[in-house]
Amino acid sequence: MKTFKHFINGDFVSSSSGRQFENRCPVDGSLIGMVHEAGQAEVDAAVQAARAALDGPWGQMTQAQRIELLNKVADRINERFEEFLEAECRDTGKPRSLASHIDIPRGAANFKAFSETLANHPTESFKLDTPDGAGALNYGVRKPKGVIAVISPWNLPLLLMTWKVGPALACGNTVVVKPSEETPATTTLLGEVMQECGVPAGVYNVVHGFGPDSAGEFLTSHQEIDAITFTGETRTGEIIMQAAAVGLRDISMECGGKNPGIVFADCDMDKAIEGTMRSVFANCGQVCLGTERVYVERPIFDEFVKRLAETAAGLKLGRPEDPDANFGPLVSLEHRDKVLSYYRLAVEEGARVVLGGGVPDMGAELNEGAWIEPTIWTGLSDDARVVNEEIFGPCCHIRPFDREEEVIELANSTDYGLACAIWTENSARAVRVAEQMETGLVWVNSWFLRDLRTAFGGAKQSGIGREGGVHSLEFYTELKNVCIKL
Repeated sequence: MKTFKHFINGDFVSSSSGRQFENRCPVDGSLIGMVHEAGQAEVDAAVQAARAALDGPWGQMTQAQRIELLNKVADRINERFEEFLEAECRDTGKPRSLASHIDIPRGAANFKAFSETLANHPTESFKLDTPDGAGALNYGVRKPKGVIAVISPWNLPLLLMTWKVGPALACGNTVVVKPSEETPATTTLLGEVMQECGVPAGVYNVVHGFGPDSAGEFLTSHQEIDAITFTGETRTGEIIMQAAAVGLRDISMECGGKNPGIVFADCDMDKAIEGTMRSVFANCGQVCLGTERVYVERPIFDEFVKRLAETAAGLKLGRPEDPDANFGPLVSLEHRDKVLSYYRLAVEEGARVVLGGGVPDMGAELNEGAWIEPTIWTGLSDDARVVNEEIFGPCCHIRPFDREEEVIELANSTDYGLACAIWTENSARAVRVAEQMETGLVWVNSWFLRDLRTAFGGAKQSGIGREGGVHSLEFYTELKNVCIKL
């Protein structure tokens, strides 16, 4: 059985209160280990360590020196690939085939990708005319924002944590990370890598715990935190915004979504089925960018529903180490209870259950895990709760449409605005519809295709701000203007 301690000022430390909580594997409910819960004292120590590193060795390094260390971190993650893979799969239950291609390699790549992007981005300069004719020179200088609080989610624990930590450190900041209480392992393991690579103590700190009256609340309300970056549900984001308002700390948030997929009759059906399959069922539906509402043009509606259901029925549920498995459990029994409540609600609201709708029999060894069936519905009204509320499970509702204007209105009729996928072979239509989507991201004939140089974030209640490429530079640095009279 493992013990997950905090990583503060370069050392693994226990909670002074002695409070711990269980970390259980969602595959079979087995106990992975005990996690130390941070109190105010541990959060204070982590923030002070981050501040000292910022004022000390980390702040005194050149950008080239920091980038060299971060590249070592990326290389060391890859050298310890199997350890990170095992830790991630035990925490989340996801298939090794998925985590080995996405979570771990992309998690490592975030350090190098952002270091290279930020190292090569120029600042601005302007020559200003003055009444005496001599002029003045203005130029921009970027400085680290300071100590960054990183609140990371459980669905892609390493990837989405390093998506924030990578650019924050590359810009010269220090961080205090609070991973989800559901998935503490890889964030903790990264502390070992930081030690091994010679990253100065206090640059990377980890505190474990929950939200209210625990690590999350203590961290986001701490007045020596200079900025907060968060990925998670909208309700939690609202609470963090309230905390950040005291002291006017900067925030970047990627929150919930109820993402639409739009399938036109002129699509390449094979591409649309394959892409929608991934966008609905990848990672057991626990992807913020996933599709929960599918709108299909009426001439191909019946064929699309039939083919998607047949393909989803072929998903192979199994342990992460099963090479044939491509569908794992939900992250916890608690989350399964939430998703199952929507499965029941869909029936109550009048849905036709095309596929799934319950809990599979996984056999005696696995039935204590958080397994759930991939599920497809049709027939719900546009005002049904299942159509409007984020479920975050492996399910979707499919509805027919007749006109382009109609589906644009339907797709945008939500409080969320994170992502959208459009399937059509008509390039003019693709551009026309994409530009009318009230979302931060639009994919055309693809899904989850990400260039780290591009802007990432949501509209409406799906978030505030943008990260990725130079947009991360904007958030993780303060831009100062220097004006020199000539």
